[in-house]
Amino acid sequence: MSSHLSADRPAAQPPGRGSVEALISQARRLRGDVDAVRRDTRHDAADPRDRWQRALYDLALHQLSDLDEHLAQLRDGPAPAPRSGSLLSRVGSAEWNLLTDEADWSGELYRILGLDPAAAPLSLDELPSLVVTEDRSKLTAMVTDCLVDARPIDGEFRVVRPDGTVRTVHMMGEPVLDADGSTASMWAVLRDVSELRRSQRVVSETRDSLCRHPRDAAIEQRAAVEPQEAVPPPWHALLRFPEQGRPGLDLAAGYLPAPAGTPDRGGWYDACPLADDGTLLSVGALASSDTAPAQAPAMVISALRGLATAGVRPSELPDRLARLLETTTLPPVRAAVYCGYRPRTRTLTWAHAGGPAPLLFRDGTGRELDGSATTTLEAGDLLLLHTDRSGPTAVHRLLALAPLLTGARSARDGLRAVTEALGGSGPLGGLDNTCVLVVRVPA
Repeated sequence: MSSHLSADRPAAQPPGRGSVEALISQARRLRGDVDAVRRDTRHDAADPRDRWQRALYDLALHQLSDLDEHLAQLRDGPAPAPRSGSLLSRVGSAEWNLLTDEADWSGELYRILGLDPAAAPLSLDELPSLVVTEDRSKLTAMVTDCLVDARPIDGEFRVVRPDGTVRTVHMMGEPVLDADGSTASMWAVLRDVSELRRSQRVVSETRDSLCRHPRDAAIEQRAAVEPQEAVPPPWHALLRFPEQGRPGLDLAAGYLPAPAGTPDRGGWYDACPLADDGTLLSVGALASSDTAPAQAPAMVISALRGLATAGVRPSELPDRLARLLETTTLPPVRAAVYCGYRPRTRTLTWAHAGGPAPLLFRDGTGRELDGSATTTLEAGDLLLLHTDRSGPTAVHRLLALAPLLTGARSARDGLRAVTEALGGSGPLGGLDNTCVLVVRVPA
C-alpha cells in the first residue's frame, strides 16, 4: 500500500529552486510594503478604530513572515524548529493503518502535542484522550465521516498537553483506499494554530468595539461580561467554561465581582458534559472563609464533574457534595443550583440548596421554576441561573427583564442584558459578587 508523504520530510522532487526563490522575493517585498504603510499610518492608542487597524497590520505581518518561513522550508528542507513568535508551527503528520492497527507519527506531531517522541503513537481510539472534553465529539465525528463515508477531514479542536497547556490544533486528513476501494488507513496533517487564533481574536475584538453601543463599554469597564472577554473569576484559568456551548444549548456565563475590599465568596459556574450529549449546569457559592484556598471553586467544580460523570443525578448532588466537602478543609456550599439537561427530549431536571431556583423566560414572561423538579424546555426558551441571595428582591428584578431576555437572539445577548441592568449603580443594580449562567435553547 502506498503511503502519503510525511509533512516533515521534503518531497522527492522539490519545486524548482528558482521558482521558489521568486516567490520568496515577492513575499518579502509585500511584507516590506505592508510594514512601511503601517509605520506611515497615524495610530492613536485611545481610538478603537486605530487599535483595530494596528491589530490587522500586525496580523498581516505575522502571516507574511510565516509565508516566508514556509517557502524557505520548500527551498531548504525543514528547519529544526519554527521561529519564535510564529503564528503557525510546522506541520506534523500521522497515518493510522486500519488493517494492522499500527500508527506512524512524525517527530513534529509529537512536539505539537507535547509528547515524548520515544513513546508509542496513539491509536485513533486513544487520540481523543488528549482532546478537551467539549471537543471530543467533534473529533470523533470527523474521523467517523472520514473512515465510513470517505470524507476529507478539515477541522480544529483543542488538546491538553501533559504540562497542562491547552493548544488549538488544525487537522486535515483523508482516507487511503486499497485496491478494492475499501479504507485501509487514514492519513492526516496537524498544526498548532493557537497563536494565529489568538491574533485573529484580537482583530475581532477590536473590530467589535467599533460597533458596540457606548453603554456596553461601560459594562465592560466594570468587568461584568463573559469571562472570555473580560476579567474572569479566579478559578477560570484552571477549569475552562465551554466556549462553543453544548449540544442543543447556547451558553454564556459571567461573574460580577465584589467591590474593592469586599471578600470573595467563592462563586462558580460550570457546564459539565454527561453521557448521551447531556449537560450538567451549575452555579453556586461557598460559605465565606478566610482559610479557603483561591482554587476552592475549581476544586468544587472538579468534584461536581466527578459525581455527575459517575451517574449522580441533580436531585442527589446537594447531599452528595455536602458529604464530600465535610471530608475536606473546604467551606460548605452556601447556595447552589444544579440542572441536568437532555437535548434529545429537551428535558430539564434541577435541584437547589440554599440558593435561588432557576428562572425560565418564555413568550415575553418569566417565572421561577419551583415545586416540580422536571420540565420540558422549548425552542427559544431562556434559562437563568445565578447565585444572588437577596431573596425575592433579586428574583423580582430579574423577572422584570423578561421582555429583554425573551427577545435575546443569543445567550450572550441575554447575559449582556442581565449584567447591564443588574451590575450597575442604577435602580436595578446591586448584584455584586455574583455568578450568572444564561442558557438558551436554539430554535
